[in-house]
Amino acid sequence: MRKKKPLLSLTVLMVIFGIMVSIQFNSLQKPKVRDTRDVWELREDLSASKSKELDLLKEIDKYDEMLKKYGNQEDQSKEAQLTKTLKDLKEKAGFTQVTGEGVEIEITQLFSKELTGEEVKNIPPDLLKKLINEANMFGTKHISINEHRVINTSVIRDINGTTKMDGYSIDGDTVTIKMVCEQADKLYSRLNVSDIGDLFAQENFSLSIRPPKKKIHLKAFDGTIQLNELKPLDDVKEGKS
Repeated sequence: MRKKKPLLSLTVLMVIFGIMVSIQFNSLQKPKVRDTRDVWELREDLSASKSKELDLLKEIDKYDEMLKKYGNQEDQSKEAQLTKTLKDLKEKAGFTQVTGEGVEIEITQLFSKELTGEEVKNIPPDLLKKLINEANMFGTKHISINEHRVINTSVIRDINGTTKMDGYSIDGDTVTIKMVCEQADKLYSRLNVSDIGDLFAQENFSLSIRPPKKKIHLKAFDGTIQLNELKPLDDVKEGKS
């Protein structure tokens, strides 16, 4: 009986060793997939992830602060705070008039028909979208084109040869774009050094960026927003149609 114990121990050790060898062999046979992205792509992804994380943290802090205010105030104060929040949301969405520091841009035809021999054409929708995207990237909060507010759901496209935004034609000898932001000087400088003016010139349009103004007035959005696809939250969770 005493001789069997060392033999049993040796057998157990051999079994464990065999399992370890098998696991190691499998890991060699199935190596992890390597990340083939170059350094710049990894840096860009990392920068984008950090930016998203920072934005999320800012949003969390903002709503945490709002919750603290709601919890520390009486019912009447809570109602006032909710009213203020609603007002802020309406302003951000473009449903209220806005007056503030900003920049005005005028778009005109660069060369006349007499010089080019071509018919005067509308501003390409993609160019207007690029201009709006650059302005937003540089901190612009409110924009209007020919006195019509640009909101998150605004659609700029070509319809039968005419450039339109939310059903309004963007034509005429001069197209005026107004932008309201907190740092108009920076917006003015950055738009002037960007290549957006050259892109407009290639399409025979002149982009004139006027110096910042202390007060620029933007009208409220005067259109309607379709919300046909919205459903009650409980119905969405239960999968009801």
